[in-house]
Amino acid sequence: MEHGQHAFHSDLRLFLSALIGLAASGLDRVVTARVQYRTGPPLAQPFRDLVKLRHKETLIPDGAAPAVFLGAPLVGLAGVTVAGSILWSAIFLPGDGDLGDLIVVLYLLTLPSLAIMLGGFASANPLASLGGAREMKLLLACELPFLIALLVPVIHAGYEIRLGAILSAQAEGGAVAVHLSGALALVVGVLWMQAKLGLVPFDLAEAETEIGGGALIDYGGPPLAVYRLSHAMLLAVAPLFLMALFLGGAPPTLVGFAGGLVKFAAIIALSTVIRNTNPRLRIDQALRLFWGPITALAVAAVLLALGGW
Repeated sequence: MEHGQHAFHSDLRLFLSALIGLAASGLDRVVTARVQYRTGPPLAQPFRDLVKLRHKETLIPDGAAPAVFLGAPLVGLAGVTVAGSILWSAIFLPGDGDLGDLIVVLYLLTLPSLAIMLGGFASANPLASLGGAREMKLLLACELPFLIALLVPVIHAGYEIRLGAILSAQAEGGAVAVHLSGALALVVGVLWMQAKLGLVPFDLAEAETEIGGGALIDYGGPPLAVYRLSHAMLLAVAPLFLMALFLGGAPPTLVGFAGGLVKFAAIIALSTVIRNTNPRLRIDQALRLFWGPITALAVAAVLLALGGW
């Protein structure tokens, strides 16, 4: 009975991440189209795309490594699914988290990027390999400042690395982002999220106008549907991660849930604004940006947090 309830809750958390992510993806596309004076797709288009891809044939390019080519999308989906499950548990039941779950979520969220790299390198297509190489460099670039910025909520929570403890500390003392150090760290987090999702100005791995889709150029049918589903779920899980770390999460009450929706919508809106007001960066520009001013911003946030700001 207990095992059945646990499985039901896991399915519910997976469903929530997928539903919210696909809805956010549709909303982002609608807003982007309106900003560009286009009619754009309907809100439900991401759902329709998945259904359409599910019924298409799976093709494996000549010279590809079939096992890696077909297995890579599942690696990314598994990573974002487990990370989402841990985050939903921490938000709804902050007292039940495990020690170090913050670090576990952080590294699970690297798996979607790893999946894109593996898929690109396994397809034996030069453009796909170039996309995979760009994804690898971008991952190395954005993780360093975000790792440093993660120390800010840890310091404010009394050096706790458990998500539930960080949320409980914010419930008692206010959101981390109300502090100057937390606000700076949140800025770093939003840019990390933009790179993690491969959105403009960090859409380097796919870059359709340059390398025709990059790492995913040879994908179609169900494997591409899995990649799209992973990306949509990441669009739900990454803002949720930032909410838990810097904005106090979404307390399990009616008011808390409504506040959580507002915070989530604000992060998605900010991401859409960044996407529609900036050009795509080159990979060397992205590296200099993350390892230069953004890392300096993260270090400044940590120093301010140590000083009690």
